[in-house]
Amino acid sequence: MLWFKWDLNLKIRLIGDSLFNMLFWMYFPFMTLYFSGAFGKSVASMLMMVPPLVGLFAGLFGGFLADRLGRRPAMLLGSILQSVMFAIFALSPSRWLDYIAYIGVGVGSSIFTPASSAMVADVTPEKDRRMVFATFVTGRNLGAVFGPALGSIFFINYRTELLWTCTLVTFLYFLAIYWKIRETLPASAGPAQEKGSMGSLIIRQFRNYGLIFKDPPFAVYIIAGIMVTIAFMQLDMYLAVYVKEYVPAQPLLSFGNWSFSLNSTGIFGWMIGLNGLLFVLCALPVTKLFEHWNDRNVFILSSALFGLGMFLMGFTTNVWLLLVFITVMTIGEVSRSPVTESFVSKYAPANARGQYMGASNLQYSLGRFIAPVTIFLSTWLPPLGVFGFIFFCTLASVVLYIVLFRILPETKPAQTENAGL
Repeated sequence: MLWFKWDLNLKIRLIGDSLFNMLFWMYFPFMTLYFSGAFGKSVASMLMMVPPLVGLFAGLFGGFLADRLGRRPAMLLGSILQSVMFAIFALSPSRWLDYIAYIGVGVGSSIFTPASSAMVADVTPEKDRRMVFATFVTGRNLGAVFGPALGSIFFINYRTELLWTCTLVTFLYFLAIYWKIRETLPASAGPAQEKGSMGSLIIRQFRNYGLIFKDPPFAVYIIAGIMVTIAFMQLDMYLAVYVKEYVPAQPLLSFGNWSFSLNSTGIFGWMIGLNGLLFVLCALPVTKLFEHWNDRNVFILSSALFGLGMFLMGFTTNVWLLLVFITVMTIGEVSRSPVTESFVSKYAPANARGQYMGASNLQYSLGRFIAPVTIFLSTWLPPLGVFGFIFFCTLASVVLYIVLFRILPETKPAQTENAGL
């Protein structure tokens, strides 16, 4: 599906999402260091566990709003909340107010995301969704490649100016959504259905999510996603520990008497940089390559490649082999991303798509919450044992995906079972 044929909703949001994610990666990687300097490492480590949990519930609420009030109102609420919180962060005289504003930015993003993903599915034909989602993944990851480098300059030296820039961009995005984005909520769901007090609506929200999680195929899908997310998160967790503690300084390139050497920190930087660069360059080609593969095979290949690449790292400390293995991992990671949202958009009923998108995000929130267990395991297991545990998680997800697609045809589609959501 060529970009110039896209719906106007998608074009505006691709530009807005890409620009915002560039700014996001200019401040996000430095927040732990920022709060560590303000509160100390112990307090900061506990404080940084709170935003993902708050975001989990905000994402569920955002999905509920997207299906009941509409995609557009949920996106407007999420974007204006982010703009206000960035302004508070920029004006804040207190580190605690900084922290509250930081949580608020995350809440706004979590409310925005399910509605955003649901809108992509609403306006995109099913056959084109993988490529469209892959394009959004590419746009988001441009920020992950260039944002940290820019942030090392602007966040450290011009933090207030950066926060005001984030405020302005999110506010302009809010105005663009308000003036240019049309509602895409299916006619079968809408505000007219919602009557009663706010308390009754909240109770109804939790009841609806209870029905979603009682949907056997979707529950298996969430558990499989949690297992593979535990592995994906190790790029920023155990892999950093392994490279720092076990990989020695060594030359990356040498010619005659000249050599270019890297210490362990430099090697890890190159590995993460290669991961981000490949994500940007390969998202669309890899999605195109697997365009005619069914979702089952892509999920299985993704988990197997990522787990194998990670496990093989436990056998070497050679920088070039580590770069080869992270390439294998990245191909697995890239192949999965567009298919995840595409699968949910196909599986979910159109009038509950936002809630399913919000519920789907639980796999990432819970996976991120469990992922630090590898740091604990590393205190009494050798590296190969920890990498073996990570590989086991990906193999468990492979088994669960096989189970998922075996029971899927035997279960009535979510469109009919949960039409009353």
